Amino acid sequence: MSHVLAERRGKSGLITLNKPEKLNAWDKPMRDAIVAALRAFDADPAVGAVVLTGAGERAFSAGQDFAEAHDFDPERAESWVREWETFYGTLRRLTKPVVVALNGVAAGSAFQVALLGDIRVGHDGVKMGQPEINSGIASITGPWIMKEMLGMSRTIELTLTGRLMEMAELHQIGLVHHVVPRADVLAKALAVAEELAAKAPVALRLDRAWFADMTEESFQKAIDAAIRAHRAAYASGEPAAKMRAFMDKGKPT
Repeated sequence: MSHVLAERRGKSGLITLNKPEKLNAWDKPMRDAIVAALRAFDADPAVGAVVLTGAGERAFSAGQDFAEAHDFDPERAESWVREWETFYGTLRRLTKPVVVALNGVAAGSAFQVALLGDIRVGHDGVKMGQPEINSGIASITGPWIMKEMLGMSRTIELTLTGRLMEMAELHQIGLVHHVVPRADVLAKALAVAEELAAKAPVALRLDRAWFADMTEESFQKAIDAAIRAHRAAYASGEPAAKMRAFMDKGKPT
């Protein structure tokens, strides 16, 4: 079974994260498949916008799959950050707009991916945030993205507490643009994507490029800082201990 589904819907490309039994948490093969789907739609002249969503009722994505990450060492931590640089860089440099259809939780790196989209659609019950600290994982790229959108004060509070924001707060602070009934999230996201796909494509491309250009220097600084921080964190053994404890809690006795 493919963990990433890609299909055309009118003038939009639809990418669905398809691992609901693990809350659509991603590992490297899954991230690589998402990047490949994004690039394929970006190269398709018949596609004017992209919609990203998750399968199931519980989560857009829980972010990093702990089964992959809990045994990382400092060297793997560095290559792992470079993989995120590719994923995030692809989203940032896509020439076509990205609409994120949120169903349930978007946590950690999935929260970051959602924020790297252009327009977000969700329902009451959606939760988003940066809970890495609860797993002993240093949070570097997340605060970079949050600071660009929310300012320093809220970024510090969200990073250090690791709490998840609920829909009322997400909508109030502008992180979710459209709130609709759960059953209507994908349809609304596709409608927004079709509207964007009808815009002038050169202007869309130039606008998105400028958004990325404005933040490119700080993005690269965040990647470099993430490499240093994750090497130090994984060398300490703290993330592995926290993640093993979390995974053991879910095992049947």
